[in-house]
Amino acid sequence: MSWNDLRKNRFSQKNGEYFITFTCQNRSKIFSNHLAASVFCQQIKRNQQHCNCLWKTWVLMPDHFHGLLKLNDENLSETIGHLKGSSANRVNKTLGASGKIWQESFYDRGLREEEDRIAVARYIVANPLRAKLVNDIRLYSYWDSIYL
Repeated sequence: MSWNDLRKNRFSQKNGEYFITFTCQNRSKIFSNHLAASVFCQQIKRNQQHCNCLWKTWVLMPDHFHGLLKLNDENLSETIGHLKGSSANRVNKTLGASGKIWQESFYDRGLREEEDRIAVARYIVANPLRAKLVNDIRLYSYWDSIYL
């Protein structure tokens, strides 16, 4: 499925919650670099302030990102675009690099009202465990959750 096919049915629900995934360009493991990962994590807070949204749960993996996002009145694509754009700019500037950090598209799935947010949050945060990056999530630095 192409990026344009994904965008055709994308809908920004006021106060909607979305499971979001986006990946690094060519699945490069740029966020294995502690400095790059730290810079990205700072951009989450800036994105929340700039876009008036809440990242309820998120995890940054070496080559991709997962999050549970709650929108207020803003547009989903603009919110994700801001996070990807600002983080790419800051990471490149910090590392003295240039070029694409993120692939152009992103995956989103709107959460239904009856879905268990804590179960979704646990799934997201467990990514480093499933990838065997750590044996205990407390040893992984690049995640946050209002639920856990």
